[in-house]
Amino acid sequence: MKKQDHIIEKALGSELRKGNKNAFSTIFIAYYKDLVLFAANFTREIDSAEEIVQDTFANIWEEHKRINIDVSIKSFLLKSVQNKCIDWIRHMKILQKYNSESLTNSIGFEYDTDNYLTNSEIEGLVRDALNKLPPVISQAYRMSRNEGLKYHEIAEKLNVSVRTVEVRIGKALSSLRDELDDYLV
Repeated sequence: MKKQDHIIEKALGSELRKGNKNAFSTIFIAYYKDLVLFAANFTREIDSAEEIVQDTFANIWEEHKRINIDVSIKSFLLKSVQNKCIDWIRHMKILQKYNSESLTNSIGFEYDTDNYLTNSEIEGLVRDALNKLPPVISQAYRMSRNEGLKYHEIAEKLNVSVRTVEVRIGKALSSLRDELDDYLV
């Protein structure tokens, strides 16, 4: 990196920490496309890649006062996106395992009346547990699970960050696990 580029990056980083929206916009415009392409190498899905990059930038803006960029801005962004992609891959593996186990378990019990009643009871317990949660938390969970919306779509509809949606759904899942502990294998 040229000395002049290094000075510009240092100034942008400094302005970002101060909350300068123009500095943030400059960084966003300069690196967004490349970061989406980089993330798509991990996700193999452009929508997920965009969601990850948008979430990365949202986190950077939310944490701008605490960010300390010791390397180039591009290196910092690439590492941040890479970490989010690794988290996304882990999350997808958990979802695949859950879906696989759900499918395996449900096929064997498809025509079993006793288990159908148990599933109906569990659905009622889930509904009751969700009703005990604060509305903003249960709403995010229902939008994800019942309406099939992606986190970025929920964030858009609720006018919050993707990270806020992740936190709300995480709280809902944690609460559901606690409430349904006796029913979980």
